[in-house]
Amino acid sequence: MTEPILTYLGTIYPWHCDHMGHMNVMWYVGKFDEATWQFFANFGLHSSRLKQEGIGLVAVEQRIEYKRELVAGDVISIRSAFHEVREKAALFSHEMINQQTQEVAARTFLTGVCIDLATRRARALPADIRERIASATI
Repeated sequence: MTEPILTYLGTIYPWHCDHMGHMNVMWYVGKFDEATWQFFANFGLHSSRLKQEGIGLVAVEQRIEYKRELVAGDVISIRSAFHEVREKAALFSHEMINQQTQEVAARTFLTGVCIDLATRRARALPADIRERIASATI
């Protein structure tokens, strides 16, 4: 069993907040997306490899749990973990933590699919990537 890995560190700024004074939902998705690219790069799927092999990653399903409010000035981290890998897809999660309180502010669960950029159809994840993900699945 592998522990989740750190994939994002950041701060909540006033422009992330809505008229109710807390971070708006659109920013949670954006920060989780940044963590996703960092996460996959840790397993060898960085932008140069994607371009070189003509493959892409797309989210086909995402579920978000909002647990605690975040406000301007809060410092956060995101930790990520794989839960399952299939031939063409990976299931993973991100957990957003308020660094001061150590409380979970939000959690998201995603299904990502590997696609061929020319045909825009699902294709197998590269075998070495599937192996790396499988060895890190919790």
